[in-house]
Amino acid sequence: MKLPVSTEWLLHCATSLAQLEAGTTASAAHLAQYFDLPAASLAKQLQALVRAGVLAATTGPRGGFRLARPASEITLLHIVEAVDGPSAPYECREIRRQGRGALPDEECRSPCVLAEKMAEAHEAWRRSLAATSLAQIIDGLPPSAPARTRRRLTGTP
Repeated sequence: MKLPVSTEWLLHCATSLAQLEAGTTASAAHLAQYFDLPAASLAKQLQALVRAGVLAATTGPRGGFRLARPASEITLLHIVEAVDGPSAPYECREIRRQGRGALPDEECRSPCVLAEKMAEAHEAWRRSLAATSLAQIIDGLPPSAPARTRRRLTGTP
């Protein structure tokens, strides 16, 4: 499975916002500069996290983005699904019923074993992402990272 590059952008942006003091915002322009990303594209992608209730956005001279709820309540799955949606990446098209190798109908009464295995893998992946919060990601960072992120992203200690 290959996710769009915007998934990486939003995972990193949400993690960075989770390192800010409560109520502090960072603009799309600041986030884009922080990661050397195209500002207009990032701003559009950040709106997906706002629509999903992961981020809150404020307007005005001091406006920007912040987490919409505590980092402990935002999982990696929330972010990934905001970008990519919840659908499984594998879709069985029943090619086992086609061509010279087509199986008879009586051998296709149960689901395709390959489709079952791919669904199991997708569910395991989803469970893993759902079990990992932004707070856990922050806890895994080097101790100096949050202060450095705050300083470089917002200019505050």
